[in-house]
Amino acid sequence: MSSLPLTTAAAQPVAAQPAAAGARRPLSAVLPALGLGVLLVLPLLAGGYWTFTLGLCFANAIAILSVSFLVRYGGEVSIGHGVFVAAGAYTVALMEKYLGLSVLAALPLAAVAGALLGAAFAFPSRHLSGIYLAVATMALALSLPEVLLHFSTLSGGYEGLYVKLDAVPGAAKSLQRYYLPLLGLAAVVLLLKNFRRSRQAMALLLIRTSAHAAESFGIRRSWARLWCMALSGAIAAIAGALLSFSSSTVSPNSFTLWTSIFLLVGSVVSLYSLSLVGSLVGGLFLTLMPLLLAGAGNWVPILYGAALLAVVLGVNALPPHVRARLEGGRT
Repeated sequence: MSSLPLTTAAAQPVAAQPAAAGARRPLSAVLPALGLGVLLVLPLLAGGYWTFTLGLCFANAIAILSVSFLVRYGGEVSIGHGVFVAAGAYTVALMEKYLGLSVLAALPLAAVAGALLGAAFAFPSRHLSGIYLAVATMALALSLPEVLLHFSTLSGGYEGLYVKLDAVPGAAKSLQRYYLPLLGLAAVVLLLKNFRRSRQAMALLLIRTSAHAAESFGIRRSWARLWCMALSGAIAAIAGALLSFSSSTVSPNSFTLWTSIFLLVGSVVSLYSLSLVGSLVGGLFLTLMPLLLAGAGNWVPILYGAALLAVVLGVNALPPHVRARLEGGRT
């Protein structure tokens, strides 16, 4: 008789755990949808300046996702992803200039261009890793502006190229520059979420965790690296295409070594997250921080570094469950 209450009391925490987990699951599903809903109606409340700035923020968030994807699934750091972003941006600008195609028609071509460029870089460097691969990607970023200037008849030289065509004829330009990058960001996050459950994602994670174990299952590390870089390059090129549409112009000055370094900084700020919230945090930092520090003169590097430290150290000080939610899961 006396054991019955003890058994019931011991069972309560066990029974409460699934209930609590069940309560958290709907909340975790509702919050991103609620945030996306707020972003959809924001242009009705915000002015033109913020609509333009947030459009750039969404495109930068996609570029940050491409860097985070390489870190998560490839286990490598890139200091040259500005090259793949530039590939997408110039593809859109060139398609408009020579073929009269709008950004919507050129967007798939930009993704293909980024994927091919990523694969072309990954094949000769497939045996590199760590600091060697980082330096190789840095060499890409250093050479890009000079290459664009060398082919100035095609790239427009210092002046660059303009992206003027509407994505949706008849709609307000400012709204197109806001909603198209936002929808692109939501689509990329959704695709990465589904990719996370695929066999290809498991193969990449197995390669990253233990190359010898993966090769014993018939998964070749070199080809996995090639596919990872190609997918990352495609995502970066999509970001570049949307960035060129939102800013209306592309030029060599937009894709220097510092562009690639800032993308890596944004990825660190987002905790290499592949979620909507994490990528937005990185995109906001990357886009807004230079604007906020524009009038600081010689204090800009110091204040930028302090802001970066404050964000990174502040996130590390958060409780583990809050940090895990911001990271959007490790795989």
